[in-house]
Amino acid sequence: MYRILTFFVFLIAFSGCYEEEILNVPVKEAPTPNEDLDVFIEENFTKEFNMAIRYRFVDRYVAPQQRVVPPRLEVVRPMLDFIQDFWIDPYLEVENGEEFFRDNVPPEIVLLGGLIYNFDGTVTLGTADAGAQITFTNVNAIDITDPDWVQLQLQTVYHEFAHTVHQRFKLPNAFETIASTGYTSAGSWFTLTDTDALERGFVSPYATSSPNEDFAETVAFYLFNQDFEEAILANEPDCQTPACVARNDGRELIREKVASISEHYQKVTGIKLEDLRAVIQNKLQ
Repeated sequence: MYRILTFFVFLIAFSGCYEEEILNVPVKEAPTPNEDLDVFIEENFTKEFNMAIRYRFVDRYVAPQQRVVPPRLEVVRPMLDFIQDFWIDPYLEVENGEEFFRDNVPPEIVLLGGLIYNFDGTVTLGTADAGAQITFTNVNAIDITDPDWVQLQLQTVYHEFAHTVHQRFKLPNAFETIASTGYTSAGSWFTLTDTDALERGFVSPYATSSPNEDFAETVAFYLFNQDFEEAILANEPDCQTPACVARNDGRELIREKVASISEHYQKVTGIKLEDLRAVIQNKLQ
């Protein structure tokens, strides 16, 4: 299982942000079945893409030490519309995208109402399981006008779906050598700041945890980040300090990664990543 954007905090810190009864919702609580919703899912996702949508929570979707909140029934259809608009449709609209999507779409999509609270005090914002399942969290807070909520969902799905590329076709040739000295480990990446990661040549601290996560994070940031060109790739002019030089050196490594990934995507999937980004960015405007 891949975890992205996991933050280490004490559980007590959340008591001031969430009502206590929310955290104590029984794990097995689920929305009341809805026949119209089930018909919609069957016609538009199960039959169309062989994709099961799990919105009635059962224990097997999370580990025993994790606690989650089921999605409210009224947010399921809007969330499915969001998934269709920002994940499925962009692939259907670009050359060779539909074939790749249908061949690689995970057979199971899980919707959770809140974040995943772990026994050790961490919070998991989104997960995937070897191309077989993608889990969306915080669905109850759906708000497509909230850039933070949108970023959470898009970073989750673009990151996790990018894993299918290296799982099926491996990483681009020598990708892991581009910024080889910058990798940390799965257990220490969270000690870095965004600036630390940039100076190392990575789009985020989590990207430093392994070449596979670096690949998936870079794809996700490239696709969803509206300021990717200016904020991440564009050099700062007139650098006069070592820190500024280090950031620009990191940007050069990221540019090299993006070029490598773009070439690899087109070679193994037939998809021009630039075209996919253009479609997504047009939808985000």
